[in-house]
Parts: sequence; structure tokens; C-alpha cells
Amino acid sequence: MSPLNSPFLFTIAGLVASNVFMTFAWYAHLKTLNHKPWVVAALLSWGIALFEYLLQVPANRVGHAVMSVGELKILQEVISLSVFVPFALLYLREPVKLDYLWAALCLLGAVFFMFRERLLGA
Repeated sequence: MSPLNSPFLFTIAGLVASNVFMTFAWYAHLKTLNHKPWVVAALLSWGIALFEYLLQVPANRVGHAVMSVGELKILQEVISLSVFVPFALLYLREPVKLDYLWAALCLLGAVFFMFRERLLGA
């Protein structure tokens, strides 16, 4: 079986790809369009966000067949932070902050609690 035939892996791949578009839609204009009127940035961001939704909606539909909504949400948040931090550091040239580590540790705790039945077989 191909890895993308797995609903879990399909969902993860779709959410990662959608988060790349989401992050660019939400934040890239801060660097590239900061001299333009906000409406220009908003319209461009909406155009980029269309691709986010074209990936996110099928990923969540497939994922919901094997995960609860809570599990999907926590997965989304982990992926979001995993995409955002490198984007902030590399593209926006934000300084490295220890707060990113603390946020990641909090999310790992959330992952544990949302997926503990699967992880522990309880």
C-alpha cells in the first residue's frame, strides 16, 4: 500500500501543504507588501488562502474518517507551529526565541492527551 493511501498520512501531508499556503497568506505580506495598502495585501492573501482551503478541506474530511475532531485540531496546531517557526526565522528573519520551544512542549502535551488512547491502547 502506498503511504498516501493511509488516511493518517494523507491527512498529515494535506495539512502540511495547506499550512504552507496559510502561513504565506497570513504573514508573507508583512515583508513583501508592507508598503502597499492593506486591501491589496488582503486580496492577495485571499487568493493564496484559496489553495490552502483546496488542500485543508479534503485533508480534514479524510482525517475525520479515522480521527476525532479534537485529534484533527491538535494535529493542525502542531503542523501549524512546525511550518510557522521556520517561516518566521528564515523568511521573515525573526529572532530565535525560547518561547517557540515552550510552545512546542505545550503542544506535545496536548498531543499526548488527545492521542493517549491510541498511544496507550486504553
